[in-house]
Amino acid sequence: MEPMPEIHTAPVEETITQPVTDDGDHDRFAHYVRKADAARAAVEGVPVRAICGKVWVPSRDPKKYPVCPECEKIRNQLLNRSNN
Repeated sequence: MEPMPEIHTAPVEETITQPVTDDGDHDRFAHYVRKADAARAAVEGVPVRAICGKVWVPSRDPKKYPVCPECEKIRNQLLNRSNN
C-alpha cells in the first residue's frame, strides 16, 4: 500500500456574488491539504485543493478557524484504512 501524503490545514475563502448581511465567518473553515501544496501556496500564492474538494488561495491563519467537518471525516476514514 502506498503511504498517505502529509496533510495540513488552511482556511477557505470563497467569493460571494450576492449581498451578505453578516460577517461570513460561518463559511470559513480550516481544511486539510497536502503539505507540499500548502508550502507552494504560501510561496507562490497559487490555489490549493482540500481533501473535501474546496479550492482556494490560502491567506489566513488556519488556527483561527474550526476544521471542516467533511475534511475531518475524510481524513479519519483515510487514517482508519491505513491503520488496518
